[in-house]
Amino acid sequence: MIPGGAHTYAKGDDQYPENLAPVISHGRGAHVWDIDGNRYIEYGSGLRSVSLGHAHPRVIEAVRRELDRGSNFVRPSIVEVEAAERFLATVPTAEMVKFAKNGSDATTAAVRLARAVTGRPRVAICGDHPFFSVDDWFIGTTPMSAGIPAETTELTVAFPYGDLAATEELLTRYQDEVACLILEPAGHTEPSPSSQLLPQPSAGRGPQSREDPTPGYLAGLRELADRYGCVLIFDEMITGFRWSEAGAQGLYGVVPDLSTFGKALGNGFAVSALAGRRELMERGGLRHSGDRVFLLSTTHGAETHSLAAAMAVQTTYVAEGITARLHALGERLAAGVRDAAAGMGVGDHVVVRGRASNLVFATLDENRQPSQQYRTLFLRRLLAGGVLAPSFVVSSALSDADIDRTVDVVAQACAVYRKALDAADPTPWLAGRPVKPVFRRLA
Repeated sequence: MIPGGAHTYAKGDDQYPENLAPVISHGRGAHVWDIDGNRYIEYGSGLRSVSLGHAHPRVIEAVRRELDRGSNFVRPSIVEVEAAERFLATVPTAEMVKFAKNGSDATTAAVRLARAVTGRPRVAICGDHPFFSVDDWFIGTTPMSAGIPAETTELTVAFPYGDLAATEELLTRYQDEVACLILEPAGHTEPSPSSQLLPQPSAGRGPQSREDPTPGYLAGLRELADRYGCVLIFDEMITGFRWSEAGAQGLYGVVPDLSTFGKALGNGFAVSALAGRRELMERGGLRHSGDRVFLLSTTHGAETHSLAAAMAVQTTYVAEGITARLHALGERLAAGVRDAAAGMGVGDHVVVRGRASNLVFATLDENRQPSQQYRTLFLRRLLAGGVLAPSFVVSSALSDADIDRTVDVVAQACAVYRKALDAADPTPWLAGRPVKPVFRRLA
């Protein structure tokens, strides 16, 4: 009844070993249960959105309080201004904010606004970052471009992360045509969309294996955007809260013109945000004499219970030092996984990378190339041990015991991994077809 069997491609059956894709019944904290009663330690919860753990008491209490008061009205609720005040206090580099339900709406609104204020048609995306939006301006650049006119895709160009010279060459080539530069402010937040995380940086493509930008890179982008008259947009969907409460911009000290937040903002409840400089954001409002910009106008964007969840999340992050806890848990997990892999002789094949609060892993074959077959083997062994881990992205609900159990299961998986490497053929351990990349042309 559901195309692809899920409402997010990253949750699809093709992302998990055959006949071993759990259907979830419920979750609490860092654990989920499937409909057969099996319990799993869960990582990457809600595609990184549930950073506090499932059914967090402070968040649930805030949501319940609003549900009895009504959730959507014909005029703005007082909760909207309270949520805006709280967000702008948390992200002081922004001057105005508008809420929505998903990240794609926010990033597309940022692109539309940049095109409106500059009068330019082209969008420059960071080609080393795997996802920005479900809308045509981005999806047309992926292998899943069916249904998108070539004329739309041609208006999107790409620049490499970490390479200011290449970015300036692009801006020069399309002089006075580029409306904005949009990127995640961190180097790597997810595996590559086509081949997982590359084991080494590609020649001439900048520091692909780094999570933090090289010193001066973001400031250099800021200067290029100013000099060439385009809008600098930071996509903070993943880095927001996990890097710092104010996102990567709060950590690295470079202020974009616009930024977008989501995922961790609602701890699983649907809320995203477009924030930025007042001069730009007002173009989507009423207090100016220029052409109006259809910035964001969503029926459900200001549902009170989701905004209450967002405020509770921000309160919890500050009160409980969540960002520091995520980093501590991630460091413990990364060290354990690396030791376990090395101990089983696969330290060069099961590779953990990323900021401690946002760990990803790559599975490499006997030639140390990214392999979907070896990923399938690894995922199958993790699931058999009660670990649901498309990534190793932690939530603050994990305990030290959860981490220790995960490392034990990883060690068992690595023992099988070693056998497959010795045989130079993981097929006997797959028990079905291999998992597939999300972005591919054919189903």
